Amino acid sequence: MKHRIVVLGAGYAGAWGAGNLARRLSPADTEITVVNAVPDFVERMRLHHLAAGHDLAFRTLSDVFSGTGVRLRLGRVTGVDPERKTVTLTGEGGGHGEHGEGELAYDTLLYTLGSSVAQHDVPGVAEHAFDVTGLPSALRLRERLARLGTGGSVLVVGEGLTGIEAATEFAESRPDLCVSLAARGEVGAWLSPRARRHLRRAFDRLGITVHDNSGIDAVEPGRAITADGRSLAADVTVWSAGFAVHPLAAGSGLEVTGSGRIVVDRTMRSLTHPDVYAAGDCAYAIGENGKPLPMSCATAGFTAQQATAAITARLTGRPVPLTGLKYYGNHISLGRRDAIFQMVDAPRAGQRPPRRHRRDRRTRRGHRGVRSRRRQSHLPARHRRHGPAHSPGRGLATTPPRYARPPHLVTQVRPRWSPHPDTRPPRRQVSQGHARRIAPNLCDLHSA
Repeated sequence: MKHRIVVLGAGYAGAWGAGNLARRLSPADTEITVVNAVPDFVERMRLHHLAAGHDLAFRTLSDVFSGTGVRLRLGRVTGVDPERKTVTLTGEGGGHGEHGEGELAYDTLLYTLGSSVAQHDVPGVAEHAFDVTGLPSALRLRERLARLGTGGSVLVVGEGLTGIEAATEFAESRPDLCVSLAARGEVGAWLSPRARRHLRRAFDRLGITVHDNSGIDAVEPGRAITADGRSLAADVTVWSAGFAVHPLAAGSGLEVTGSGRIVVDRTMRSLTHPDVYAAGDCAYAIGENGKPLPMSCATAGFTAQQATAAITARLTGRPVPLTGLKYYGNHISLGRRDAIFQMVDAPRAGQRPPRRHRRDRRTRRGHRGVRSRRRQSHLPARHRRHGPAHSPGRGLATTPPRYARPPHLVTQVRPRWSPHPDTRPPRRQVSQGHARRIAPNLCDLHSA
């Protein structure tokens, strides 16, 4: 029976994790299923562009996973039972892939359901405010801004990355509107002095009014009330004061933090249920600096990389590698023509970055009977040559000297590779002359 891997959510962490697992594990031994509520891959960090009136092209998940062997099931997750190893779903009508109510069993679960807007129990946010944390809410904001005439006022609440990017995008795309930003403290206080000055100049250039030290205690139709009792006029209030995770994980019995994030070890494995992994915003992971990783697209990538590496290693009986968990920096767009990149956990001057984990390139079965896919090549992807007669990345490549392999190591050619050892083509030894004919650059680089 195949090992069943279920990935909940197809955002940045879920889609990347499912594709990476499909690339690393043999389809003869594993079955990967992705559960998502909508049929499209939604680029969350671009939703403020959509709300501002720009058109975005969304790819369907069926196209994203085409040819990978990943199964797509459309549905909304309503429950997780880690004791019975099942997931409860409600069906979403239409779309691509399977859908329908019922239970889905798993052997390994990758939980990547992400987060949504944090309302912080502020009165009026749910009824009168908009947000850009999801596709439906971004479309509602887009419709509301389209109806807003010249001179209309837009108040963005929140001094984080989402608030800054949303305010600058709205001001640049709709110069006829009066855009303002309300912050609990000072906008950009976590930036370097030079970056703060650049941010202020961008606000001045775009005509954005900044209300520092103005925490919002209530949102009402046409205005927002600050903590000190002031009233900020706003035809449209956009709430971007943080993110929150769904209480589903807490209700399932997994160990979570006070905010509901799943507590994981260094390999993104749940501390209480070893068959459950978490990645992205819903995972409470400690970075290499000793601090919890923030909710962000970058964190989704790093944690998904670690989770998939751990799952693959444990299923194939290999040592679990530790991938990097550094939050290198913040990319902050200030409209379409300006931006700030703020380094956070960059290596110190003179310090070399850690070497990447060297993976075994041979196919073998692990203690749980799961094969991993053969490593494609010792060369970087940009120096590989693909062709119909070669499996991806297995063809010989023309490379610069620093990546060239010595000619005495060019000893065999495999025109095609199969995951099953008994169906692989036999080795064919080649001479130095033949090696020179099929890969002259590799030989000439070392004979010169």
